[in-house]
Amino acid sequence: MKTVRIKINVYGYVQGVFFRYTTRKVARRLGLTGYVKNMPDGTVYIEAEGPEDKLLELLKFSKKGPKHAQVDKVEYTYTKPTNEFKGFDYSFEY
Repeated sequence: MKTVRIKINVYGYVQGVFFRYTTRKVARRLGLTGYVKNMPDGTVYIEAEGPEDKLLELLKFSKKGPKHAQVDKVEYTYTKPTNEFKGFDYSFEY
């Protein structure tokens, strides 16, 4: 399975509901690298690299989110991997 990169924007009630924490936990369990961050407009942004099938699992999770989240919409794109990430963590930069 080839390595690819996915960029995901998650819209809805997704901040303050452990979305980043749970995303990091899921991504690490899947063996993905990248980061997740809250955006100023209230969305959550995820950027991850790994095998395509594992990224699909992360995408599936992002469409539902953790227990108290309410996901209204998810937009995503695939790009070429850059292999710049060492692990999967939070980003606090906008």
